[in-house]
Amino acid sequence: MSQILFSGVIGLFLSLIGTPLLIKLLARRGYGQFIRDDGPQNHHSKRGTPTMGGIAFILATVAAYALTKLLTGSQPSFSGVLVLFLFAGMGLVGFLDDYIKIVKQRSLGLRAKAKMAGQLIVGVAFAVLSLNFANLRGLTPASTKLSFTQDFGWSIGPVLFVIWALFMILAMSNGVNLTDGLDGLATGASVMVFGAYVFICVWEYQESCANPFTAGPGCYEVRDPLDLAVVAAALMGACFGFLWWNTSPAKIFMGDTGSLALGGALAGLAICSRTELLLAILGGLFVLITMSVVIQVGSFRLTGKRVFKMAPLQHHFELKGWSEVLVVVRFWIIQGMCAIVGVGIFYAGWAASK
Repeated sequence: MSQILFSGVIGLFLSLIGTPLLIKLLARRGYGQFIRDDGPQNHHSKRGTPTMGGIAFILATVAAYALTKLLTGSQPSFSGVLVLFLFAGMGLVGFLDDYIKIVKQRSLGLRAKAKMAGQLIVGVAFAVLSLNFANLRGLTPASTKLSFTQDFGWSIGPVLFVIWALFMILAMSNGVNLTDGLDGLATGASVMVFGAYVFICVWEYQESCANPFTAGPGCYEVRDPLDLAVVAAALMGACFGFLWWNTSPAKIFMGDTGSLALGGALAGLAICSRTELLLAILGGLFVLITMSVVIQVGSFRLTGKRVFKMAPLQHHFELKGWSEVLVVVRFWIIQGMCAIVGVGIFYAGWAASK
């Protein structure tokens, strides 16, 4: 369990001291945020704020995991490394997108096809690799069965699993990306979900089917639950440190570098911990904001009318007169409740099986 503490503390420390160094570097190079003209007017004052801040917590997370393994003398697991691969790989796609926005001053960044291709390459690689590297008990990092609080039903096969994994990765990455519109909103929400996953993965480790004392009804068939908790703790700590600089008024934005990476990490943790469908509850704010965009676009195309003043949802409330800080805090409360409900459902699933 010391690994979890080390990972979280190191991630927090590295992100807290590393982010201001990144701010200075990005500001010196003039890598500032491009603000859309059709957005809320009070956002125009943010033009030029350093972006690509996701670099800070990506490096902090990976370094925290590596240092934890070095300090504790423990071996990395395939599950933990694969989640970090997905996290960093999606971050690289986001970095290319941010870089093009800044250097070419093109607000849309990467062309849609190129961005999608990058996400597909990383996502397919993760999905395929996660069905390999079986341990002595025959468990691979991922399962071809769908899962809620545990695997259920029949296997959907490797091909459908890859498609399902891609859907999850793209949905969560774009969900976090849409949420990242106000200072600290996506960062703070992510901290809560990663915190929930620390609890879930520790519980899965304690109630593992590999443990002769807990094997039986309700035990968890997860390949590397403890190491997934270490990764989740590193992510939580790194995001917490970044939030110090990202909260209003933000000194730096995470950019697509950070939002795509965080979405990938959330999907990876859900897939490897066998809580795929539960993620929709644990990350309820991301789902809510994504659905607001779907509803807005669908309504406009079908009726020519808009349901919200502006989508994503956070901007609707800004245009209704809520201050940015008020929107962020209230949305954090919503996300906190989603995380609590999700953890409660996870625990209830275990209790009901006993």
